[in-house]
Parts: sequence; structure tokens; C-alpha cells
Amino acid sequence: MIPEADHTPDGPQYEGRPLDRPDDEVVDQGAAFDLRTLVSRRGILSIAGLGVGAAALAACTAVGNAAASPSATGAATPSPTPTPTPTPTPTATAPLPAGEIPDETAGPYPGDGSNGPDVLEQSGIVRSDLRSSIGGGATADGVPLQFTLRITDMANGDTPFAGVAVYAWHCDAQGRYSMYSSGVENESYLRGVQVTDADGQVTFTSIVPGCYSGRWPHIHFEVYPAVDAITDSANAIATSQLAFPESMLGGVYALPAYDGSAANLAGVTLASDNVFGDDGGALQVATVTGDASSGFSAMLVARVDTTTAPTGGSMPGGGPGGR
Repeated sequence: MIPEADHTPDGPQYEGRPLDRPDDEVVDQGAAFDLRTLVSRRGILSIAGLGVGAAALAACTAVGNAAASPSATGAATPSPTPTPTPTPTPTATAPLPAGEIPDETAGPYPGDGSNGPDVLEQSGIVRSDLRSSIGGGATADGVPLQFTLRITDMANGDTPFAGVAVYAWHCDAQGRYSMYSSGVENESYLRGVQVTDADGQVTFTSIVPGCYSGRWPHIHFEVYPAVDAITDSANAIATSQLAFPESMLGGVYALPAYDGSAANLAGVTLASDNVFGDDGGALQVATVTGDASSGFSAMLVARVDTTTAPTGGSMPGGGPGGR
């Protein structure tokens, strides 16, 4: 059911708050309005008492343990099938990298408005589960993946960078990017934003991406100073990519859902990849646990230095290597 605004003498309101965009529906108010609504609801639950909190926690656990439905291009609003979800890697086990996370290209499929399509303007983009398109549509099929990014503030002694917004996106098992690739232009799966907690962490539920020709398997991400800043890609304070260790990929790419990925992986290495090749992805290869049957957990610590000017985000010239 689409929520409706209350009409008051002071204009349209929802849950006692004026709409940011009075002429639009409640669901079209943008990411900042969504986040304030989520925070407000969490406050109400905390006041309601332990019983309500326990019920909410049980509900969140049930959602987090749901895997993608079988078809990435099927009917609208598919029903996820419960599967085991890997346990996130604890913060304490992730060492501090030797340097700042390298600035990298956002590639030709960012969906951040820099080259046309803009998912960051959509209500619902602030979410942790990336597997389904926003507002209904297709659900991406693949091996379950839970990945955590921990952002540290180098300019302040590598303290946890709390309150920054992280936008993450990647291709599906067939190497397609939602909003761009043929057949999924109208989908928005495998894209989402989270705001870092007190430990500087965000965790997303997704699938292991496929390997397409010319690139090592990876996840793109942009870091913004706050969630209100995500509507302009020029506000990003860091743009980089997470790489996967080769040891986890063989079992994944042997599965039918990843047809073609094994052959594409055989044609590229971390050393030959035009993004990770300068240093073999030394600061970008995630720490991963799990297996292809039960799913994986991945962790990457990204040190962000706000005293240096960002140089990533633009597309490299020519060919598929910039993806």
C-alpha cells in the first residue's frame, strides 16, 4: 500500500513531518526523507519496550536470511527463498591497511547521475539488501554475499568515519549492470546506500558478482560526507573498488547461474587488470570467509583522507576495462 500524506493547514505532512517535495507522493520524497522516517520509526520502537524490540529483531533476522529468487529477469516482486546467510566478519579481525584506499574509476555504469541514470534520487535507495530492484521488479540470483566496508578517517588519526554515506553497486551473475545493460535497463538491483555506524561500518546483503570480459570481479563504491550529499556525484570524497580473492571464485563460477564467468576469469589476473594491476589490488582485496554452497562474508577496510583531493569517478578511455 502506498502511504498517503495528511493534509494540514501547514501543508501536506507524513508522520507529523512536512514533505520535502509537497507536490509529490510520500514514496517520492528522496533519500534524506526516507532516512529521517527510518530513524523516527526506530525511536518509536525503542520507546515501546523490550517485547516490541525483540519482535522487530526477529523480523529483521528473517529478512536478512532470505536469498535471491531464481530469476533475475522474472515477474515483478518475486518471493525470496530462505537460505543460510554468512556471518559478517568481526571488526576486530580487520587490520588497518598500509595506506589510503586508491581512487578508482566509477566506470561507465555508476547510476549516480554523472552520465544519465540516477538511482541516488530514488526513494528507497537507503537500504542494506541490494538483491531486488527498488519498489519491486526483478531479483538478482546468485551465491549469497554479505560484504562489510569499514571506513576510517585518516585526517583524524584513523578514527571510525561515522555518519558518512556509502553507495555500493556491482554487476549481476551474468555480468550485467542494472539501469544500463540490455534486458535490465529498467531494473535497479545490486545498488544501495548505507550510512556508517559508530564503528565506521556499513554491511550490505547481495550476491557474488559475475566476471565479465576484461575485468577482475569487483564491487564499486563511493563515499559521501552525509546522506544528504548523495544527490550530486561531485560530492563524493572517495571513489574506489573492492576486489575478490581468486581462492573463492572457482567454486562460484562453476555454478550454472554464472555461465561464462569461469572463461572470462581465465583471461584476466589481478596483475593484468587495468584497475587493480598497478599494485595487484594490495589495498583493495577483501578478506573473505565462507563457501559457494552456504555463501560468503567479505570485509574491506578503506582509509579515506579528506585532506587530499579525490581523483576517481571519471570513466577511463576506451574498451570494457573501465567497467
